[in-house]
Amino acid sequence: MAYLSSLWARHKRKLLVSLGVVGGGYALYKLYHAHRSRVLELEKQSEKAQEFDELIKAQLQAHFENIQRVSDTATLPYAMNQLRFRISEDLDLSHLTDKLIQGKGQSSSLTPKEKLELWEKLKILSFTRTASSLWSMTMICLYVRVQVNILGRHLYLEIARGSESSQSLDESDSLSSGQQDFLTTADYLSAYGISRLLLNMQNAAMEVLKEKQLREPLTMDQLRDTITQILDVFMSVGEPNNWINYLIPENAVSYKQLTAMSSSGFDNTSMVVDMSKLEQLMSETCAVLSSPDFKQIVEMSLKSVVDVLVEDISIQFGGGAIPSSSSGVPLAKLLPSVAKMGLRLLEEPASNKFIHIIRSLPEVQLFYALLYANMPLD
Repeated sequence: MAYLSSLWARHKRKLLVSLGVVGGGYALYKLYHAHRSRVLELEKQSEKAQEFDELIKAQLQAHFENIQRVSDTATLPYAMNQLRFRISEDLDLSHLTDKLIQGKGQSSSLTPKEKLELWEKLKILSFTRTASSLWSMTMICLYVRVQVNILGRHLYLEIARGSESSQSLDESDSLSSGQQDFLTTADYLSAYGISRLLLNMQNAAMEVLKEKQLREPLTMDQLRDTITQILDVFMSVGEPNNWINYLIPENAVSYKQLTAMSSSGFDNTSMVVDMSKLEQLMSETCAVLSSPDFKQIVEMSLKSVVDVLVEDISIQFGGGAIPSSSSGVPLAKLLPSVAKMGLRLLEEPASNKFIHIIRSLPEVQLFYALLYANMPLD
């Protein structure tokens, strides 16, 4: 016992230090183990969060592509078909051309004054039809893209906020009633806005063409300027951005009243479930259409389409020789080609080269990228 006491006295300091080192090492090990476990847990949580984020992105992309598909395969083709029908019906030129053809073989059937009046009407209506088709095709193409991007942005916000509607995206690919109602506003132009559009476009054509004689030769540059002037006069009618009223109804209530009356013959807006959502989407759309940035892409798109349209007409008259020719082509001789282009502008979207030209413009693509990102447009 005395030996152990002596041994403890001699090595007490060393033993305490050793025990301290061992204890400290064990504490450090426990601390490291706890830290390592925490890191692994955080990594697992991070992986789960990343997997969830990827899942949400995949669901969003799938739903966005579904909206895009509906727009490209149903909304836009239907709107274009309706526009083609309405413009062809309301601006039918066959009665004028038939009379002129009949009068051509029978000198006594039409007086010179009557022939001149028919030609003047044909001049105005030919340019009215093509300018109306050009403007309508361009605007409906841009409008449905605005719809798709606004809906896509709303889906993103719903998912980010964890709303009930976004959580159910993986359960159904169908569009909600509010989304469907919003997409159907693309038909407003052909159903309700087209009559006033055609009237104002005809007035614009009369204003620009009143000094142009039928025998007056036009170069392709002059033809391009003429069509552009008609569009400019049309766009300047009324208050600034008045043309928006051709494309979209004043508000959701008035729109649903119009559609209810058209489908059933009486006002029945009680069937509308999500009027506030439709109103919100339409209000955002009006804000986009009224923005300076949208006005710029409208001007760029119209110019690009006019350039290609005139180029196509130029090819019918010998290609590159006509644009540089100082003699040009008599206006009366241009009218059949001008009128014919009206129908080509409203061909099916899948095969419509004018729509592809608009969509391929870098400025248009950038505009919609910024719109989807919800960057300021003013």
